[in-house]
Amino acid sequence: MESNEQVQKTIADCLKLGNEQLTAAEIENPRLDVRLLLAEALSVDTSYLFGYPEKLLNDGQFGHFLGMINRRLKREPVSKIIGRKEFWSLKFKVSRDTLDPRPDSETLIEAVLESLVDKTEAIKILDLGTGTGCLLLTLLSELQTAKGLGIDISDRALAIAKDNAEALRLSDRVRFQLGNWCDGVGDGWDIIISNPPYIGEDEKRALSPEVLNYDPALALFAENNGMKDYQTFIPQAALILKNNGMLVVEAGQGQAEAINTLMRDAGLVVSAPKKDLGGIPRACIARKCI
Repeated sequence: MESNEQVQKTIADCLKLGNEQLTAAEIENPRLDVRLLLAEALSVDTSYLFGYPEKLLNDGQFGHFLGMINRRLKREPVSKIIGRKEFWSLKFKVSRDTLDPRPDSETLIEAVLESLVDKTEAIKILDLGTGTGCLLLTLLSELQTAKGLGIDISDRALAIAKDNAEALRLSDRVRFQLGNWCDGVGDGWDIIISNPPYIGEDEKRALSPEVLNYDPALALFAENNGMKDYQTFIPQAALILKNNGMLVVEAGQGQAEAINTLMRDAGLVVSAPKKDLGGIPRACIARKCI
């Protein structure tokens, strides 16, 4: 897209221009992406765009918009361009060091909340591979007396998670720690939750450029057809859960049965997986019953 336009553009002009560019590049949902990017360039909500279509952009705003459109044309996700993604109606800071929070993962939040009889109980939550912290922080936002610990092998991801905790005013109830799964975290956890790497190396070709080129490989791929990390941390998690504590992990398509087997082998009592909106068993659930 050329950036040396001489005539000032209106909001309506920019929406049309951006949509044409993204549509020609076969970007999915071009209209939504353009609205989000233009709203970011103007520092307004997307609703503002519909109320003031004739508003002129100044040179700085237009240049910012063009730059973001060009990044999207290279298949960089909108979330990475604007630096945030919504999850469970909360806004989370993201970067190229973190996975984007995805709607499918909200299934894990639903599974935990549905399991709790008393949501005012002061429970301890452990999040393995916390990334942005979206799972742990969302649960803490719903459970006002809970406390949590997020573990990640990436110090850069942990920095993002800490920023999110601060932005959501949850820093007083959460800690983040550099580590490898359950190593050194202690026991007595009421809930352990995790969205681990679960994509097999042979599945790379099926991924979109947005995921393959802009999400961290460390958080995406696992050996043994995507099962290696489950095989590592599920037995560890079973040991450090308190009696009647619950383990909830995200499953890739077709992995739920194998994950349930690992949970049973670790001595846990397995429940039926909770399906996501697409009908895929997404949250594998088990309890420790001594």
